[in-house]
Amino acid sequence: MAAALRVSSAEIATPLWRRDAATLAARLPSLVVAARQVAQSVMHGVHGRRRAGPGETFWQFRPFISGEPAAAVDWRRSARDDRTYVREREWEAAHTVWIWIDRSPSMAFVSELAQASKIERATVLGLAAADLLVRGGERVGLIGLTRPLATRGVIERFAEAIALDERLSTVRAPLPPQIPLKARSKVVLISDFLSEEAAVRRAIDALSAQGAQGQALMIADPIEETFPFEGHTEFVGADGSARLRAPRAQSLREAYLAKLARHRDAVRDACAARGWGFALHRTDRPAAQALLALRMRLEGPGVAGPGASLSPGGA
Repeated sequence: MAAALRVSSAEIATPLWRRDAATLAARLPSLVVAARQVAQSVMHGVHGRRRAGPGETFWQFRPFISGEPAAAVDWRRSARDDRTYVREREWEAAHTVWIWIDRSPSMAFVSELAQASKIERATVLGLAAADLLVRGGERVGLIGLTRPLATRGVIERFAEAIALDERLSTVRAPLPPQIPLKARSKVVLISDFLSEEAAVRRAIDALSAQGAQGQALMIADPIEETFPFEGHTEFVGADGSARLRAPRAQSLREAYLAKLARHRDAVRDACAARGWGFALHRTDRPAAQALLALRMRLEGPGVAGPGASLSPGGA
C-alpha cells in the first residue's frame, strides 16, 4: 500500500502538482506565525478543563448537596443568601500530551488544489495544538525531540527543536519512535499514515501498551482523494526512486480509490482496536476547523469512540 500511495506524481501533458523546493527549516518562521494565528482563532472556544478538583484556583460556588461534610460549606458566601453554598476549586492536575509530526518524504507533497503542503499543515496543527494544550494547563512534548513543557512560548520552543533536528538529521521516519510514556498520557499522531498497514498498527499498539490514549489525525492532499489524472501520466515516488508510467491514467482511478479506502479503513481499525480516535483532514480545508475539533476531543473524559471522525467527511 505504501508504494501505491506514496506518490508525488506529475502529469506529463498538463502539470497539476508542484513541489516546494524550500526546506521545512526555512519555512518554519512563517509556520510559527500561522500556528499562532490558528491557535488564537480557536482559543476563544476553549476554556481549559474547568472541572472541580484539587487545586488552588477558585472556580465557582455551587449549592450544597445533602450528605456532604459541613466543612465543605463556604459560610461567608452562604450568609449572603438563603441557600448554602460550597466553594469549588478548579482541577489543576496536568496531563502529559505527546505530539508526533510526520516529516517523512511523502509529507512534502502539495498539489494546486491544496492550501499548503501536508508537512506545512501538519506542522501548523501540531504547534497550534501544543499552544492550546499548554494554555489549558497541560504539559506537552514532541515525541523524540523535547521533554514535556508547560511554557507559553511552546510554539517557538518546538519550532526550534524541529529546526535543529532538520539540520542534524536527514532521516525522516514516517512513524514515531518508541519512547517511555507514563500511564494515562495522551498521544496525538499527525501524519498521512501512508506506511504499510501492519507498521501503523504496530506503532499504535506499542504506544497503547504503555497505557497511552491517542488521537490519529490523517493529513491528505485533495488530489490524493480525487485522482483526476487522465492520459499519459508519470507517477514518481516520494523519494524519487520509483516511477510508474501510465498511458491511460484514468484507467487506474477506480482501483486506486478502492485501495485508498481499504488502507484508511485499516488505519481507522487499528485506532479503534485500541480505543483511539481517528480523523481525516484535507489540506484544502481550514486548519482552524481541524484544530478546534481535535482540541475538543482531547478535552473530553477520554478519547472519542472507535473510528470516529472530527467531522462528517473529515475536517
